[in-house]
Amino acid sequence: MEHALKILGKASSINVRKVLWTCEELGLSYEREDWGSGFASTHSPEFLRLNPNAKVPVIIDENGALWESNTICRYLAGKHHHHHAELLPTEPAARARVEQWMDWQAIELNPSWSHAFMALVRKDPEFQDPEFQDPEFQDPHRLDVSVRDWNQKMGILEHQLATTKAYVAGPTFTLADIVIGLSVNRWLMTPIERPDYPAIDEYFRRLAQHPGFLKHCCNGLP
Repeated sequence: MEHALKILGKASSINVRKVLWTCEELGLSYEREDWGSGFASTHSPEFLRLNPNAKVPVIIDENGALWESNTICRYLAGKHHHHHAELLPTEPAARARVEQWMDWQAIELNPSWSHAFMALVRKDPEFQDPEFQDPEFQDPHRLDVSVRDWNQKMGILEHQLATTKAYVAGPTFTLADIVIGLSVNRWLMTPIERPDYPAIDEYFRRLAQHPGFLKHCCNGLP
């Protein structure tokens, strides 16, 4: 018997939104609790028992607690494969292409924008977090380097989308589009100079055809 899915994490978190959008695509019901900056502390003993990294999201179901947003998305898509099989293919090569781009988002793309986003967006009163008021985020050279790296990584995505002319891993919408779609939204909403990437622009409009896009991706949050 399946237990109700519980999601721990504030709805404004980009990593929590990956999971919420995945649930929307799969038609899953869930309960969500606010955890993270401004809400219940992820450094509390209660939370650390669930995720020793003190990060959101965490999910809890009949199999226990699970953390790491991309892993959670894979787990949910695999568990409910019959609902939306194309989100995470079972054929090894097709699945590897999806996971390749999910891992690229986490390992290559995220580090490139981290400094620029913290320096330009986290200082905004709406998103202020004391953790990011460090003087290092006021260094203009580091900011320029981060913006350049970010745009270079987005150029890799532009080339991929110009090749597929559809979605990140090919002609079909997959989990890779959820995690990268949210990253594209962040890139578009951060006040930086951006190259003209027409394939990314078309891609972002294409994502609007999918459940959860307006609710959890293009919803006014970076």
